[in-house]
Amino acid sequence: MSTQGTTRPLYDLAHARAGDKGNRCSINLIAYEPADWDLLVDQVTEARVAQLFAARRPTSVTRYLLPRLHAMNFVIDDVLDGGVNDSLNLDTHGKTLSSLLLTLEVTK
Repeated sequence: MSTQGTTRPLYDLAHARAGDKGNRCSINLIAYEPADWDLLVDQVTEARVAQLFAARRPTSVTRYLLPRLHAMNFVIDDVLDGGVNDSLNLDTHGKTLSSLLLTLEVTK
């Protein structure tokens, strides 16, 4: 990650959509501007997302790049307290977790 530039939250550069199925969360991250795509690929990595979600104890984080859309998809396993139907905690579902992802700090 570059040390030059200004640190800012990811929501300044991208928006997110999320879904959940069982105990798996899928978060799509879409750049507002195509010019920011390379920066996002460089800085929003599987390792950084796993670190951000560490309190939820994911068993895996997989990133899929969608360069033509200037987007990426993160599939995060075992972060939903067993899933929508098993969890008593609504705050851990996909939409809330996509907001957490958007707080990740990036340098531009």
